[in-house]
Amino acid sequence: MREWRGWPRGGRSLTCRPLTAQSPPGLPAVWTSTSVSGMSSLQALCSGLPLRPLPENCGRRAGVPHAPVRTPNLSPAEEQLALRNALRYFPVDVQELLAAEFAQELRLYGHIYMYRFYPDLEMKAYPIEQYPCRTRAAAAIMHMIMNNLDPAVAQFPQELVTYGGNGQVFSNWAQFWLTMSYLAKMTEEQTLVMYSGHPLGLFPSSPGAPRLVITNGMVIPNYSSRAEYERLFALGVTMYGQMTAGSYCYIGPQGIVHGTVLTVLNAGRRYLGAEDLAGKVFVTSGLGGMSGAQAKAAVIVGCIGVIAEVDKAALEKRHKQGWLMEVTDSLDRCIERLREARRKKEVLSLGYHGNVVDLWERLVHELDTTGELLVDLGSDQTSCHNPFNGGYYPVQLSFSEAQSLMASDPAAFKGLVQESLRRQVSAINRLAQEHFFFWDYGNAFLLEAQRAGADVEKKGANKTEFRYPSYVQHIMGDIFSQGFGPFRWVCTSGDPQDLAVTDQLATSVLEGVIAAGVKASVKLQYLDNIRWIREAARHRLVVGSQARILYSDQKGRVAIAVAINQAIACGKIKAPVVLSRDHHDVSGTDSPFRETSNIDDGSAFCADMAVQNFVGDACRGATWVALHNGGGVGWGEVINGGFGLVLDGTPEAEQKARMMLSWDVSNGVGLKLEGASSSSQDTPDSPVRGVGWGRGVPSRSPITGS
Repeated sequence: MREWRGWPRGGRSLTCRPLTAQSPPGLPAVWTSTSVSGMSSLQALCSGLPLRPLPENCGRRAGVPHAPVRTPNLSPAEEQLALRNALRYFPVDVQELLAAEFAQELRLYGHIYMYRFYPDLEMKAYPIEQYPCRTRAAAAIMHMIMNNLDPAVAQFPQELVTYGGNGQVFSNWAQFWLTMSYLAKMTEEQTLVMYSGHPLGLFPSSPGAPRLVITNGMVIPNYSSRAEYERLFALGVTMYGQMTAGSYCYIGPQGIVHGTVLTVLNAGRRYLGAEDLAGKVFVTSGLGGMSGAQAKAAVIVGCIGVIAEVDKAALEKRHKQGWLMEVTDSLDRCIERLREARRKKEVLSLGYHGNVVDLWERLVHELDTTGELLVDLGSDQTSCHNPFNGGYYPVQLSFSEAQSLMASDPAAFKGLVQESLRRQVSAINRLAQEHFFFWDYGNAFLLEAQRAGADVEKKGANKTEFRYPSYVQHIMGDIFSQGFGPFRWVCTSGDPQDLAVTDQLATSVLEGVIAAGVKASVKLQYLDNIRWIREAARHRLVVGSQARILYSDQKGRVAIAVAINQAIACGKIKAPVVLSRDHHDVSGTDSPFRETSNIDDGSAFCADMAVQNFVGDACRGATWVALHNGGGVGWGEVINGGFGLVLDGTPEAEQKARMMLSWDVSNGVGLKLEGASSSSQDTPDSPVRGVGWGRGVPSRSPITGS
């Protein structure tokens, strides 16, 4: 049995305290906890559920954003089952006390979160050396989990929601404590198995196997409805992990900002014929965990971004973090400031505290009364994958009124949401009659608008097409087809200097790839990404862990990984680096209304690619893998997966990176090669060219700016 006793050559040394308390592999996690007297240290946090004494029950804490009340409509028998499932984590002598408060949580909030067990230790990504564990992998995973739950990062930290309104890290706090305990005990010959937030246990495996295998929301297809999700989540037997929430790979709003930059930049090229977006206005909605990236992206591309947000806490959070330049709750002032910035060609991100439908309708009013079109580009990033439980707020109600009604009368709330969607689409349609361009951001906006009866139909279109394109169909699909996608890494030392070193390495690597020779369409992508990485530090993108996102292809990802691993080996980087990506990537997601919406051979509703990616990454060296139902467009609409790969400076880590990253990209590219777009044919050095069959996408030219 191997035990981690320090860093590789050149790194820091660390003596880890051996942890011997351990259940036999496979024993249910409910019986593995140990007792501790406090919760104020990482050592305590990794020692199992705090039971003797029980921590004080502080309930929901004031001053922290909280998830909307859920309405699962459980029967009395199902309520008892939910309680039984929650109590299985605890010994009999405390069950009577906990049963009463868990029952109250279920009645008040529609779910058992176990607020009593919210840790009093500051939740953040601590330097990896501080975690008491036996393996580098376990320490890295702990670092990533705590980042997902950091209040500066997470949308609803006490409800274990990282982003998207319902993107859970775990279903309850008992699962968090037990998972941390398992990770502390895990060796390099064990794998931790996670069933939708529930740690099943440590099982024997090999050093080359994943240390962690996660599945979230794997529901039998006939039962993968929204109503069944609400019921099963309330029972505590499944959960919605979004994409990087339940796979422990979220890196704050930076995780989407690069993709948003590329989307807005290329929308300007495609729709406006413009490389320079100075004076151009981009209107959208949402300043949450993912949508908050829109404000920063607008500044980076040099346009005027106006972003509506109904939740004042979310808006103020982005403003405080420096992601939003100005804020107003006056629609008159918003329009006045927009006009001024447009006239002066200012670079501006302006947050409007109000409903985006009011903003769209005001823009129509200005057009109809003055003849002036004040907006050039538009989209929407409300959480329409979850429209009736806090993902979309109807214009007819205030924020607090909406929260109250969604809990007290879900049917009435749904009716108002659908009316609001129809009004929003009507305003967008009027503006689109002029020189205004709108795209769906893959958040199920057009899908839910269609279900609401809004005018979004496209005559003669297939099931995945609407009046307006998705950003994948017109923009990101071509980028994905070339193998470029949201590659990312996290410096587990927590040291900004380590991140600066990785930025320099990535820049050098990409410049070297260009110097070696690439096709023109691929070169454009590299140049966009070199610009991004050079400017990343200046734009203060880090929220939470010391992380960076960079769109790159197979060649670039492998080369960057090798360079980082070598820098760790020689001590230029102080501690291991975790490689990952968004599930929204070249190969990670099958989603007919987003990632695979440009597949035209009828297989857009198939999920072979995502499942094969999950399995393929696991057997090629990933440190952990995850497979999810839902993500982006919503429960039952998507299958997606991701990975984490720990680079520790060893030759074994380099070998794993070369093999796993090659598969992780080429799987998706290879799928599209036969009968695929011209963009995928431009992909350099694909190891799968001409092999097997491909899911065809419409032929189109890559985005070149011309």
